[in-house]
Amino acid sequence: MKTLKNHLILFDAECPMCRVYTKAFVKGGLLDPEGRAAYQELPQEACPMVDRQRAANEIALVNQETGEVTYGIQSLFKVFAASFPVLKPLFLFQPFIWLMSKVYAFIAFNRRVIVPPSNVVREHELQPSFRLEYRIAYLLFTWAVTAGILSAYAPLLQGLIPTGSRFREYLICGGQIVFQGVIVGFINRSKRWDYLGNMMTISFAGALLLLPVLLLHQWFSFSSTYYAGWFLIVAGLMFLEHIRRTKLLQIGWLLTITWVLYRLLILLLIL
Repeated sequence: MKTLKNHLILFDAECPMCRVYTKAFVKGGLLDPEGRAAYQELPQEACPMVDRQRAANEIALVNQETGEVTYGIQSLFKVFAASFPVLKPLFLFQPFIWLMSKVYAFIAFNRRVIVPPSNVVREHELQPSFRLEYRIAYLLFTWAVTAGILSAYAPLLQGLIPTGSRFREYLICGGQIVFQGVIVGFINRSKRWDYLGNMMTISFAGALLLLPVLLLHQWFSFSSTYYAGWFLIVAGLMFLEHIRRTKLLQIGWLLTITWVLYRLLILLLIL
């Protein structure tokens, strides 16, 4: 495997995902030991050719010999092409480039609601741009997947919760987005889209935790009480994560209270 020499990748120091995968590039030998740096810590004169706002949006890769800068998915393609030359034709295939650029942008512009910064974001520093179309796409994606998994899980609770229509979970999940969106609009309108993104990440993660039980159900049969117990454990973890993320967003307890209240009201209506 060949290392991409004399290149510097600029990552977002406030993004846990960015820190992890760029560190993996270095440890895996794809980049030099000194081949990564946080754009927040890089002086302007160190890389004058870098568009710093674009680097905040899309990861930048700087050729330290020529000064050439690539951004986003092209940066990742360049790193992987050096180490895995067999992939070069794929990275030149235009339909693949278009598709992966959309996937990359989908993740990049939602990265801080997928895995939020562990500390309060320093607003005075350069921050990634907000792209409404990608946030809405993220909300729709997480809504569809979460509701789909819950629809598959609901029959396992037969005898404890009445069976509903095939669209019940879609309506419940979609209703919570609208309900919480209205509440956060009154509390802090400027953080509406950040909160909704974080909320749906919690729902999405919770749904993924139900998948192992759904898979086990294909081979083993347990009582509905067992499935309900696992669901409650997942709900408890989601509750704790909701508290953590609202603290990071600095929007208080009310949204956690209304988040729980909505679910309790829906449960009463179902029963």
